[in-house]
Amino acid sequence: MKQPNTQPTSELMLRETASQTAGPYVHIGLAPAAAGNPERDEEIWNEMAGPNARGEHIEIVGTVIDGNNDLVRDAFLEAWQADADGHYQMYYDLRNDFNGFGRTATIAEQGGEWSFKTIKPGAVSHPNGQPMAPHINLAIFARGINIHLQTRLYFDDEVEANAACPVLSRVESDIRRQTLIARREERDGAVRYRFDIHLQGPGETVFFDF
Repeated sequence: MKQPNTQPTSELMLRETASQTAGPYVHIGLAPAAAGNPERDEEIWNEMAGPNARGEHIEIVGTVIDGNNDLVRDAFLEAWQADADGHYQMYYDLRNDFNGFGRTATIAEQGGEWSFKTIKPGAVSHPNGQPMAPHINLAIFARGINIHLQTRLYFDDEVEANAACPVLSRVESDIRRQTLIARREERDGAVRYRFDIHLQGPGETVFFDF
């Protein structure tokens, strides 16, 4: 009988299992309503700003699109952003008027859209001392993505700040930079921004490695 250390490495390697992919299982634990399960009493979800939160109240909406230009209807997203003064919060509490962290998911019954209700963030200082343009950090999880993708959402009505941003300006191609810009629109008198994320293809969104 062969001892384990005498077997070829190829025979010892375990095959990839479904638990090593991000979806659709992530919804069961982190987005129960999207998975058709009962919601919990305390849930980290997409309403990051309450009615008393300081700042400009906005809604962010979008879709996730794959390399075939089809909607990804079971993607899961996390958002992290500064408050209206450009400061990140250290603690999450559902009793806060504003929390800088939120979660959402694309819902098939809602046309494959995801959304956040939040406030427009203030400018945050880069480690080099320069102010970064107002932005929201996004992490994208979906089936077939073993390591989540990270990107940023900037605002199209922050033209001067975007042009001077030390991070956004690192993207040399103007066409590529446009994949990080959310477009302002109004719906029923409320301000919202649309941001569609393309996972692959000619219009692939810029993803960051940090």
